[in-house]
Amino acid sequence: VVVDDDPPGPAEESLLGPEHRSLLALCRAETQSVAELAADADLPVGVVRVLLGDLLESGFVRVGRPVPPARLPDERILREVIDGLRAL
Repeated sequence: VVVDDDPPGPAEESLLGPEHRSLLALCRAETQSVAELAADADLPVGVVRVLLGDLLESGFVRVGRPVPPARLPDERILREVIDGLRAL
């Protein structure tokens, strides 16, 4: 989650609730995941998702897809590592 490059002005932001403004402040510092925002704002993830939905709909934030997890290493490499550790 990141603050949009062209968010609505301060007048529209002043109409937001305190939780919305808190999430915006956290997003301005750096790109954050939903889980990180929930932890930093001390709010349940479900609540943060709803608040972010409001901010997304209003044009304050952009939400990107999560980075896919790294592929697991080849099984052959893992076996070589295990064999090497056993040899120690």
